[in-house]
Amino acid sequence: MPRETTMHGQHGRITLDMLLGAAVFGIVGAAIGYYLGTAASMTIATAVGLTFGFLIGLLGGRRFFISIVCGALLGGGLAGLVSGVAAVPLGAASGGAVGGFLGVQMGMLVELWKQSKQALPAESAPSDGENPQ
Repeated sequence: MPRETTMHGQHGRITLDMLLGAAVFGIVGAAIGYYLGTAASMTIATAVGLTFGFLIGLLGGRRFFISIVCGALLGGGLAGLVSGVAAVPLGAASGGAVGGFLGVQMGMLVELWKQSKQALPAESAPSDGENPQ
């Protein structure tokens, strides 16, 4: 079982994954609220993002958060190069969504690969009188 990194070195405390999740999703919530155009929408969306990020961090979603951040940086950079500065927020949002999707899919594929690498139980040899087919 992987060792959790905690703020104070004690199990049961706020972990680095929880803080990373709250930061990533809180920023996403703030951006969504900003585009909706009111202070109330920004506050509510930020609070929802912080809550979701904290809960996903509680479940240990560090690779998921990192894939979102990498996707957002790559998407925003590519959009900036191709279409200019005005397209960076849209590229970052799209890149973050694709990065999160790819991160989840890659995580599942890695788990399947690890399972296939484990030794399969030996099949039992047919007993007398059984047809081996």
